[in-house]
Amino acid sequence: MKNDIMPMAQEAEAPLSPAEVEVLRKQFVKEGEYVTVQTKFNYAWCLIRSTDRQQISQGIKLLTEIFHDSPERRRECLYYLAIGHYKIGNYSEARKFNRELLKHEPRNDQARDLDRRIDEKVSSEGAIGLAIIGGAVTVGAALLAAIVKRSRQ
Repeated sequence: MKNDIMPMAQEAEAPLSPAEVEVLRKQFVKEGEYVTVQTKFNYAWCLIRSTDRQQISQGIKLLTEIFHDSPERRRECLYYLAIGHYKIGNYSEARKFNRELLKHEPRNDQARDLDRRIDEKVSSEGAIGLAIIGGAVTVGAALLAAIVKRSRQ
């Protein structure tokens, strides 16, 4: 399969080592209720890069807090919120955050690449859904035909 993900976007999806995650987690916990925006962002960034759905969701939660509380960090949050939602299959939210970023930065290659990948995923999953529905209809029609045939005998 052709690897057409840009290096920075690919990096955003590659998980950190457990040791790296632990360093960021410890710093986040150590700062407690006085956690800095940078520490919170670093930990959220690390969680978004995870392959674990629960960690990605936790990263999304932290990034959402930063997005609402720190306007100066919104641009960064938009991209990583889009990545996080994309990774857990929440494509409508991924698209929403990514398109908001593209409004402000229409030439952002990372965001344009992610937009294309979201569209491809939605299209492919839509086709799979239609195939499943088509198969179910076919099976249902065959069962109905068998029932009708049996009742006529």
